[in-house]
Amino acid sequence: MRKNRLFLTALIFSLNFALCQAADIRFYMWAQLDAFPGSEAARDAEAGQFEYPIKMMKETAPFLVNGMVYGWDFVYTPSDKARGVEEYFEIIPIQSEEKVIDGIEYENSWVSEDDNRFNCFVRFKRNQNQIQSFNLWSSIQNPTVRGTGKGALEKGFEGIKDAATDAVKDAVRTHYQNEIKNKPKEITGRVIIRKDPVIGISSGNYVINLDFFLESGRIKSYSIF
Repeated sequence: MRKNRLFLTALIFSLNFALCQAADIRFYMWAQLDAFPGSEAARDAEAGQFEYPIKMMKETAPFLVNGMVYGWDFVYTPSDKARGVEEYFEIIPIQSEEKVIDGIEYENSWVSEDDNRFNCFVRFKRNQNQIQSFNLWSSIQNPTVRGTGKGALEKGFEGIKDAATDAVKDAVRTHYQNEIKNKPKEITGRVIIRKDPVIGISSGNYVINLDFFLESGRIKSYSIF
């Protein structure tokens, strides 16, 4: 009897811990204090001291939180030189960012002048429906995939979006290269970010590492060569 009670207590604790993990999103984010030299934002002489990094964060955070709460659909056409087909990849938000933007909080901001960054933590608390949706993603047999992407630093927020799209493509391409023998015509599916995004800079590019659950959709094959 005592062992059963101990087991039940441990089970309840594990379930509560998992629920808290699914409910609370909190991750570190940063933006450069100054816009890329020569860009339109850099030419804005009337901008306040922290106007640029705050704007960057308020564009980037909803984009990433939306990818963590609802996820993205994707369409992927692998390149095929023999058929003259160029690679194509696109991600489409499953839900509008408007569904998450009001729930985002920015905490503990600070400036680190040694690397010219404005820093903070982003927090979002999932509601019950969002918790159930994320638990469904994690409970069914969706594979976990990881990808790294790059986007031009000079493009600002659009560079971050490019890097995230590239990270999804990297994850999807690597997964299906191991699953499919013959190059397909098109692959569709959806992903949801399952761990904190990690953003860095390398050689004039934003670099993003993302970790996803992958839900396969449809795989179209070429009927003839």
